[in-house]
Amino acid sequence: MQRGPQPADFTDVRATNLAVVLRYVRSHYPCSRADIATATGLNKATVSSLVVDLIDRHLVREIGFTENRIGRPATMLTMDGSPYVAVGLEVNADHLGLVAVDLVGAQVLAWRRSFAGLESTPSQAAAAIAALSRRAVAKLVKDGRRVLGLTVGVPGLVDAKGTVKFAPNLGWQEVDLLETLGRALGEPDFPVTVDNDANLAVLAESRYGSHAGTENMIYLTGQIGIGAGIISDDRMIRGSRGFPGEIGHLTIDPGGALCGCGRRGCLEAVAGIGALIAKALPDSAYDGKLTDLQPEVDEVVQRAKAGDKVTLAALDDAGHALGNAVSIVANLLDPAVVVFGGYFVPLAPWLLPPAQQELAARSVAPQECAQIVASTLGYSATAVGGAAAVLDFIDAGNLPRP
Repeated sequence: MQRGPQPADFTDVRATNLAVVLRYVRSHYPCSRADIATATGLNKATVSSLVVDLIDRHLVREIGFTENRIGRPATMLTMDGSPYVAVGLEVNADHLGLVAVDLVGAQVLAWRRSFAGLESTPSQAAAAIAALSRRAVAKLVKDGRRVLGLTVGVPGLVDAKGTVKFAPNLGWQEVDLLETLGRALGEPDFPVTVDNDANLAVLAESRYGSHAGTENMIYLTGQIGIGAGIISDDRMIRGSRGFPGEIGHLTIDPGGALCGCGRRGCLEAVAGIGALIAKALPDSAYDGKLTDLQPEVDEVVQRAKAGDKVTLAALDDAGHALGNAVSIVANLLDPAVVVFGGYFVPLAPWLLPPAQQELAARSVAPQECAQIVASTLGYSATAVGGAAAVLDFIDAGNLPRP
């Protein structure tokens, strides 16, 4: 029996090199074959062969010559990818969000649909997710697009097999969403995956956000719950079981308000959007059971702008609590940027200053602590991140066939 490392198959090597060239073109277009050879170390003949292959797959295209260089004009390359789309879908307590992007990252479809998450059984939820996905795929195919993959983001603990182990804000436990979706979609010819919503959101921020390319970043979801997606040294932190980033369940106020997880004093119970609204709008009809909180968030913004003392105090308290929780994670992971998303975005003018102040006060290096910013991707970060996860799969060498 042969032992030890085996030589790589030629097909594997070529697939790897195709991915190397595609990633370079994506990051540096327009560029020439000579540029690619110089940057990657591949010889010019190999690069030329790989480029022909990528052109045949409609992933790269030529855009003419450039004369702004020494020597002969070079034929420049750019991304094509026009026939292809990657799809991301976010599951939330009150809505489903779906985004489709082409290989350059341009959105070709963006849908948001109401969804009774708390009133649906897991099978009913999967049916609704599958129905929206089928409608989107049918439209994309009709428009001449080929779907490369679908990634679904869920606000809960998701293991590597696509099982939602626990999603308290949806009332789910041990739900094999990936298998259920596969059946509901009729076993599609493209890969379907399920991931945590915060993981996908931080992936979107790292690729398309205002601090894209940052190698150490944390994203805080600001939906019904609070989760954290973490990128450290340019790699997603996934933990041993796929359950990292549950910052919403750090104990901030021992013995405080009861959290949806069954414990007391969690960050969600202190500074989650539901708790914040209850404190900022004590005279409102909010009963803690509503899931579409946009009207209440808009009211908080209006009252804050008007200088309402109760509202401003609630926002200040929430900002300090968020900063406290962020400091715990930041002192462990040393991020450069912490991004607040979801409903925290419209509230950022009042949440960010106390959060930054609290982080600096609790940081081991107050003069060099992370910068806290608001997301520029709005409420679609998770869905965009789902599409980005598909593109990462392509960039890793899993290219569509010609």
